[in-house]
Amino acid sequence: MMRVRPVCALLAAGMVAATAACGPAGERATAERAAGERAAAGRAPVAVAPVTETPPGTETPVTTGTPTATGTQPPEETVKTLLEQPLPGVKGKTFTSKTVAFPPGGRSVPHRHGNAFVYAYVVEGTMRSQLGGEPVRTYRQGEFWVEAPGAHHVLTENASQSEPAKLVVVYISNTGEKLKVDD
Repeated sequence: MMRVRPVCALLAAGMVAATAACGPAGERATAERAAGERAAAGRAPVAVAPVTETPPGTETPVTTGTPTATGTQPPEETVKTLLEQPLPGVKGKTFTSKTVAFPPGGRSVPHRHGNAFVYAYVVEGTMRSQLGGEPVRTYRQGEFWVEAPGAHHVLTENASQSEPAKLVVVYISNTGEKLKVDD
């Protein structure tokens, strides 16, 4: 029980820092949201783009992943590390928080997060997500999902073709373990 309080305090502090870094989400008219969802529902599948990640302390994104076979790429997701530090009192575990921004139509490749516990909170927009063996689910601003260690994340995409979406993602992982491994 003694370990729970520091972990909860760190999680709360990370969420506050992450939310502040994201800034306020813009208000959208109901008609615009409905139009974006209709467009997203009728669109054809797109190829998956590489991920752009901003390492801690830098302003320049780093692109990871592989280009598509056709040479045309849909919009990339942009990942920014907000906080990464060892969990106090929990030997061998690290707390990491990141923002993941998806432009209209953006998606990530199917992936896993190793043995990390993952909490994803929708700060802006609407996301579609699917874990292996589960149905596709839609999450709107203010909603969240969790991924158990070892879960296969087969779909992560911005549900809108006209509006951006942003997540705050929190990982509790084994220290030194890679946080995302693409299929």
